[in-house]
This record gives sequence, C-alpha cells and structure tokens, in this order.
Amino acid sequence: MDTQEPARESDSSLLKAVEFLEKGAWQPAHEIVQGDNSNLAAWLHGIVHTLEGDLDNARYWHRRAGRDFPGAEGAQREIASARRRVTR
Repeated sequence: MDTQEPARESDSSLLKAVEFLEKGAWQPAHEIVQGDNSNLAAWLHGIVHTLEGDLDNARYWHRRAGRDFPGAEGAQREIASARRRVTR
C-alpha cells in the first residue's frame, strides 16, 4: 500500500523550475515560482534572484521562505538542496 500523498500540480511545476535553475535558465524558473505562494516556491524565488544577480531581492525571498541566505557563492548548493527537496 502506497502511503505517500499524490503529487500536487505545484510540486511538478516546482520540479520544472528546479530543472530550469540547474540549467542556469532563471527566467523561465521565475515565471513558474512567482505564481506559487508556498515556502518552497519562495526559496526557489530566492535562488532565481541570486542567479539573476539581484541579491537584495534574493535575501528577501530567502527570509520569506524561512531560510538563511547563503550568498551568491551558495547558489549551486541551494539548487542541489532544492532538487532533493522536490524529489522526495
């Protein structure tokens, strides 16, 4: 018997956003995350703005997600962590 909840539509959209971030394609990822109000989307939104170079906005979105801002040098680690989060 499968005890996992069925995947929500936003989960699959956020997975797609992570895939874009892994490719460095922050613009299409931004289009996805700005339409989602979840903490995960806020975190991804922070990563988007980190890749974009808008670090003040990135700090805001990390705070909103309840996460520490790792700085621009932490973007790839954040993307890897986000990948693990959306695929569990």
